[in-house]
Amino acid sequence: MNRMYAFIYPFIWIFMKIFHPWKTIGMENFPEGAALICGNHTTIGDPIYVVMALGSKRQIHAMAKDEIFHWPVVGWILKKAGIFGVKRGTADVAAVKEALRILKNGERLLMFPEGTRVREGETSEARAGAALFATRTGAPLVPVYIQKKKRIFRKTTVVIGKPYHPAFEGRRPSPAALQEIADDLMNRIRALGEGIE
Repeated sequence: MNRMYAFIYPFIWIFMKIFHPWKTIGMENFPEGAALICGNHTTIGDPIYVVMALGSKRQIHAMAKDEIFHWPVVGWILKKAGIFGVKRGTADVAAVKEALRILKNGERLLMFPEGTRVREGETSEARAGAALFATRTGAPLVPVYIQKKKRIFRKTTVVIGKPYHPAFEGRRPSPAALQEIADDLMNRIRALGEGIE
């Protein structure tokens, strides 16, 4: 158990409960052990909604853009709490190794397959990172939908889908197969949000 994660969780919980409450649907779907939690990404607070939805006992790691670790104090706290940086637009080998280590160690990793926030009216293509990590480690993919429209003092819905292992041919999937897995994952995530807004 990460001590910094456990220490800051109650403070974030109180703030969120008052100003940005949440509602979790599908908690029974969440698996034990290693899991690759993948959600849609529309606001900077999406990772926090996932953390709150899962509860304090289900600690997770998360990938975040490397820039935030240069912020004074905040960057240090995030790193201590199990968040690690990824240099976007580059082949960040260190970040890939850390993600694989976390999953092979039986822990949970949160990722946003779109790679960045997607605002209203924008379109995005899923990146293949989550597909790569799942096929390399055997960890299941867990699609999660976070309600796009968030209003202060009103509940934001987080829907947890059923975990699954992506199918592919051969010992390791080709780049094209990884992209197919990533596209299918985003379709599953979006399907969870049907009727929610």
